[in-house]
Amino acid sequence: MKKLWTALCLAPLLLTSAAALAQGHSDKETKEDIERHRAMAVAHEAAAKCLEAGKGEAQCMKDLQAACKNLAIGKYCGMKHAH
Repeated sequence: MKKLWTALCLAPLLLTSAAALAQGHSDKETKEDIERHRAMAVAHEAAAKCLEAGKGEAQCMKDLQAACKNLAIGKYCGMKHAH
């Protein structure tokens, strides 16, 4: 499970880097994107730990949304998956 979360968290970094190159982002913009993705990865890891602790999906989602405020678009912090 931990490897899956790591892969899911790193995938946006790789995609963002490729997209940044394709869009011609400046070094500053690319570094800002990297920092945002790292912050999202931390938020997602905290959400995983919240679920592992048995706090419930509603509480963990609320915490994730708070941690991701102003980081990503939408209520899933830049990552949505099916349940």
